[in-house]
Amino acid sequence: MSVTTPAGAATAAPAGPAQQGPWSRVSAVLWRRPWARATLLLTPPLAWFVLIYIASLAVLLITAFWTTNPFTTNIERTWTLSNFTNILGTPAYRQIIVRTVAMAAGVTVVDAIVAIPFAYYMARIARPRTRIFLFVCVLLPLWASYLAKVFAWLLIFTHDGVLNWALGKTGIGPLNLIYTNTAVFIVFCYIWLPYMIIPVYAALERIPASQIEASQDLGGRTLRTVRSVILPLALPGIVAGSIFTFSLTLGDYITPILIGGGNVVLIGNVIESNIGIANNLPLAAAMATVPIAIMACYLLAARALGAFREI
Repeated sequence: MSVTTPAGAATAAPAGPAQQGPWSRVSAVLWRRPWARATLLLTPPLAWFVLIYIASLAVLLITAFWTTNPFTTNIERTWTLSNFTNILGTPAYRQIIVRTVAMAAGVTVVDAIVAIPFAYYMARIARPRTRIFLFVCVLLPLWASYLAKVFAWLLIFTHDGVLNWALGKTGIGPLNLIYTNTAVFIVFCYIWLPYMIIPVYAALERIPASQIEASQDLGGRTLRTVRSVILPLALPGIVAGSIFTFSLTLGDYITPILIGGGNVVLIGNVIESNIGIANNLPLAAAMATVPIAIMACYLLAARALGAFREI
């Protein structure tokens, strides 16, 4: 169709609106409905989370109430509390639980003591280039294999290893650290330290410099500023790091096997032995609920202390 202008020239009429494709219509619908965008975005990861994580925890909890036939080693799907009464009523199991919790708590405290000044220097004092270098030093161990790091410490602690060789050169004498609780504790502190430094650094970096300056202007000494300003504001990062160090220590069984040599038995070793050697899956599942219950109590206590208010 053409239109004749007053000058007599013929021009084409403007075309109508382009026909929208299916994707354009879907995009228009999602643009008008924000809840639909959120639903479409979150449904796949939430479905995967529910299917893999929540469902596996449910199966674990259900299996903990079953028993194993002592003759056929087959799982008998009869509901009972015998596994939990066995764990809580056996002194050896109670001792293992106490030892594991004490080890995890000690590792968390030591890592926090080391991480707080280190992270503070990175966040508030170090120059940009120095901060980048320190970041690389913190993250570099995470790029290495877990087994490689554990075997490296095994070579350090062994009787003719690097540690005893260096001590022999200084005349101090050899130390028998291999296959002891002390060796396992040191390795745990080293392995999980980056998981404490990074959250604490993130929390310290967010502290406004004006609040630290205000504390100093009001006459607050260094220790008072640290106790009343820095630590309360950095508490969410400390708690986040402690969740990593505490929970990872509770469930680890490789380091006690390699560094402890079978002399150090933690909750993870009991679970591993009941799955592989004893073939007692219900007892292993019941023991696996112990770290979950401990972490649930820890998170509730941290919430009651107000550690999550600033998150």
